[in-house]
Amino acid sequence: MKTLEEYIDVIPDFPTEGVMFRDITSVIQDPDGFRLAIDSLMEHLEGVDFDIIIGLESRGFIFGAPIAYEMNKSLVLVRKKGKLPKETIAEEYSLEYGSATIEIHKDSILPGQKVVIIDDVIATGGTVKAAANLVERLGGKVVRILSLMELKGLNGRDILSGYDVDVLISYEGK
Repeated sequence: MKTLEEYIDVIPDFPTEGVMFRDITSVIQDPDGFRLAIDSLMEHLEGVDFDIIIGLESRGFIFGAPIAYEMNKSLVLVRKKGKLPKETIAEEYSLEYGSATIEIHKDSILPGQKVVIIDDVIATGGTVKAAANLVERLGGKVVRILSLMELKGLNGRDILSGYDVDVLISYEGK
């Protein structure tokens, strides 16, 4: 049986020279790899008391949806600005070369609800931190941040200190 790491394709020098891009599409296009990823993520939620899974656009949707279904939890989407149809709140965050904004429906989390945030990768941590801020502004509590992998060289855990961060695979570089 293959390990999860064996399903992840590594593409050197993408998107720029010196970067080793870890591609999760090779995980999700293989039925055994996708099942292994979902099952492994769910194992990391055993014993965690939570009400809602937040899936971050867009790959967090891929992992969050089957987990929410299997665990009978609500799935709330956090999307790029302008993509949600109802009243939203927004959070702007910094990127390497600029900024971006994400939004959540204002009525998607009630005060006191416990939330797990799921994404495919933690890099700088900016997107996940912005999502956590949205949850907290709505009165929810982030009880775990869960990701398929992290790129330790980008120090995303620094911005996420104070949160319970759990990942399946840690890569030393960027």
